[in-house]
Amino acid sequence: MRALTDFQLTPGSGDAGAVLAFSGPMTVSSLGLTDQRLRDFGESVAKIDVSAVSDMDTVGAWTVWRLSRDTGAEVVGCKEEAKRLIDAISQADSNAHSIRAPRLPLLERVPEHVGDVMIGLGRGFLQVLGFLGQIILSIGSLIRHPSRFRGKALIHQMELVGVNSLAIIGLMSFLVGIVIAQQGAVQLRQFGAEIYTVNLVGRLTLRELGVLMTAIMVAGRSGSAFAAQIGTMKLTEEVDAMRTIGVSPMEALVVPRIVATMIMMPLLGFYSAFLGIIGGAFLSSLTLGIPFFTFLQRIQEVVPLHDVWVGITKAPVFGLIVALAGCYQGMQVKNNAEEVGARTTAAVVMAIFTVIVLDAFFAIFFTEIGWG
Repeated sequence: MRALTDFQLTPGSGDAGAVLAFSGPMTVSSLGLTDQRLRDFGESVAKIDVSAVSDMDTVGAWTVWRLSRDTGAEVVGCKEEAKRLIDAISQADSNAHSIRAPRLPLLERVPEHVGDVMIGLGRGFLQVLGFLGQIILSIGSLIRHPSRFRGKALIHQMELVGVNSLAIIGLMSFLVGIVIAQQGAVQLRQFGAEIYTVNLVGRLTLRELGVLMTAIMVAGRSGSAFAAQIGTMKLTEEVDAMRTIGVSPMEALVVPRIVATMIMMPLLGFYSAFLGIIGGAFLSSLTLGIPFFTFLQRIQEVVPLHDVWVGITKAPVFGLIVALAGCYQGMQVKNNAEEVGARTTAAVVMAIFTVIVLDAFFAIFFTEIGWG
């Protein structure tokens, strides 16, 4: 049977006050009933005797100290260990003021924060560069030993990245084409130039929006999936198991995903631009009086061929960025499942930000070479 804490109140004689004597163990598992009785204890006490206490933990020490503080009684009969606990409890309770780290002045704090951010960005850039180097080495190794290339994994990833996303990318592009045609027609009508809606829809979708919106959709759909899949495999030590049996995770997990995304992005970008033009033609036939097939025929006349090449040229680069961000963030997962979610979000943000920045550089580059 488990021993419980008990106490006895002995009235004082003469000028001596009452003595509250505890007995038995004073631990968290034995103090429950006694603590309830002590909360209703209203007697005047001069001394608290703990000489008969066999064992005392932090909860017991806090109970004795609280009773001593409330009644002003002296604690007597303490063993050495119990005395240290009661002293530690009393000192901890005296920390009335919150502890804060010293804060630097504003003129020092802001440069320090900016410096930390820049150093973090620099280290992240070097890590991504190192990861890209590992991918290049893995591709070189696969070229020298083509039998190690996982063709089935490549086909599977192409299906996930490309075929399974046709519906959502097609619907999105069709609706974007309608929006561009509608808004473009409204603005051009002010100048009596509604006919140029065809030029606007054709050049914008083939050159910019088709591949850019596709990259954003693939980043949100496939890039996040890459990070979550590889991150989960890191947590369950499947990646370490692959290394143990002599299988390179870069060749088995990363390269097929990157190659599949780079192959499917030009196809998806062209498909997205085509559906955008269909959406523009659909709206123009309803609201502008331009027949559907006349709209498509005018597209061939007004859109230069290099606009198509601009979109197709950018697509594999965007695919590389999206897959690289997803796989890199997935391989950085180390601690817990919560990190998988954080890395997945980081993969999407990193991919979309980098794609938009690169698109701006592409726009300047193609303008400089005469494809503007």
